[in-house]
Amino acid sequence: MAVMLQSIEPLELEEKSLLQMVDEFAQNANASPGLLKCPTGIEGFDEITMGGLPRNRTSLVRGGPGCGKTLLAMEFLLHGILDSDEPGVFVAFDEGARELAQNVASLGHDLPQLIAEGRLFVDEISMGRVDIEETGRYGLEALLVRLQRAIDAIGAKRVAIDSLESFFAGIPTEKNLRAELKQLCMWLKTKHVTTIITSEGTQDALATQGLQGYVTDCVISLDNRVTGQLATRSLRVVKYRGSAHGTNEYPFTIGSQGLSVLPITALSLANDHAPTERISTGLAGLDEMLGGGCFRGSSLLIAGPPGAGKSSVAILMAQAACRRGEKVVYFAFEEPPAQIIRNMRSIGVDLQPLVDQGLLLFHAVRPTSEGLEQHLVSIWREVHAFEPDLAVFDPVTSLATMGPDLEVKPMLTRMMLTQILDFMKSRGITTVCTTGLQGVDIEAGVSLLMDIWIQLKDTDAAGEYRRGLSVFKARGTAHSTQVREYMISDDGIEVLGPYAGPGHIRTAGTCLDQASPDRAEPAQRRPREVEDKRSVLEARVAALRTELEGEEDELLRVLTDEKLAQTIIGEDRQFLTTRRELSDRAQEPPPAAGSIRSL
Repeated sequence: MAVMLQSIEPLELEEKSLLQMVDEFAQNANASPGLLKCPTGIEGFDEITMGGLPRNRTSLVRGGPGCGKTLLAMEFLLHGILDSDEPGVFVAFDEGARELAQNVASLGHDLPQLIAEGRLFVDEISMGRVDIEETGRYGLEALLVRLQRAIDAIGAKRVAIDSLESFFAGIPTEKNLRAELKQLCMWLKTKHVTTIITSEGTQDALATQGLQGYVTDCVISLDNRVTGQLATRSLRVVKYRGSAHGTNEYPFTIGSQGLSVLPITALSLANDHAPTERISTGLAGLDEMLGGGCFRGSSLLIAGPPGAGKSSVAILMAQAACRRGEKVVYFAFEEPPAQIIRNMRSIGVDLQPLVDQGLLLFHAVRPTSEGLEQHLVSIWREVHAFEPDLAVFDPVTSLATMGPDLEVKPMLTRMMLTQILDFMKSRGITTVCTTGLQGVDIEAGVSLLMDIWIQLKDTDAAGEYRRGLSVFKARGTAHSTQVREYMISDDGIEVLGPYAGPGHIRTAGTCLDQASPDRAEPAQRRPREVEDKRSVLEARVAALRTELEGEEDELLRVLTDEKLAQTIIGEDRQFLTTRRELSDRAQEPPPAAGSIRSL
């Protein structure tokens, strides 16, 4: 069908001046004080915009190829149809109705069915040069006629136009572009429809002509950038007339459920409820050190070197929660679930029944498989869908390997921890994080955000490694300052008494009236110190004796070899002497005949 760009007779379109449309819109606005919002139904987006897009107004969605402009516009219509019973019109310049139906089918929506039911109207407009006849004064009257017919046909409340650049691409002149766009937006307002117009971010013609700054009431910018070989999508509300809104960049993803935005930086520390209930960590000794366990909804950091048992402690906390009938989500960044389940059986913990009962959910993914924003959205989505009581991030600092330190460390602290922990706290979810980094800035940044910091360490005592556990901090709790030894065995992890030095473990009963083993009386400590020194010295003497015996054996071997060599040399010399004598005799001339040899 050819698109006629010409003046339209008054019978086909009720003509109004721009001033009349502005006056009519102002009267309607005064009749209903306060800005009305139109929920988009897009996950996370309505939270950023504090209710959705401005109702009965025009919003601009701009961005480059692959940002998701068309998907956002289509989801806006579909959620309006399915959630709010508001029919919608989609005007497509770049894609046909069949292509749109195929694309949206991957999200589980049946566009032909909605069209047949009269709830969705898709108007496909081809803008090739062969489809255009230009006569008389250039204007948008033909587009307005088609829009009016589509809106009236189904009683539409929402409109999406994708995109205006495509519409103007085949027009040789842009003289009246700004005026025509103003007329379009004002006309849409008089029709009391909430409209989304998409715009290509690579062309600034519309922005320079005033569409972004003066015509539309809300501007949404989408971006799709590649950093460190990882693609990242972000969304920002550039402006929103008459409404407060989030001003930061928000990561979003496009998946099987559509477009999802994570409004992490819109979260705040405001929380009217601080739980006083204490829950067990699964380790009786650790509960004792924490004054009866940790507060529900608190955040815990388990730090320590490789092999100290950080993951095992986190798993035991998860197991204790599942035994209470609570749900746990475990975000694993280094091991697959099957390997974690197998390894935990070595300490007497069988996680498979908890997984089968639906109490434990593993979410395992390599840190470098996707960007930080994608990780954040995945975490946010899993928490919303599973609704856990406890979440484990093992290890949270493995995400620091994804890019340059200067970029990743601030982002990790700000986005992955600060906002996610606040989000977990607002939902009353206890959060457990492990970290293997020691003595670096990122650990300090992580520990400052946590309510409880548990430190695991290895100590070399008399040739044997001993494990020690301490609570560096526990907000709101008079926690123990002792360093207690713990053992990992086939039966799990057992926290023992306070650590008192090499070769000795003091029991808790001897420390009831002492905050530290260093405060013991010298008379009580001296015999143990002497015994420890005796053991060390005896071990050293035994080692020296063994070394001396080895050197003696080596010396005896050397001497034996030297004596044997001297004997062989002497025999060789005797043999050569005898041989020389025999040779000399053989060379003497024989005596003359008849001569008498003197004797």
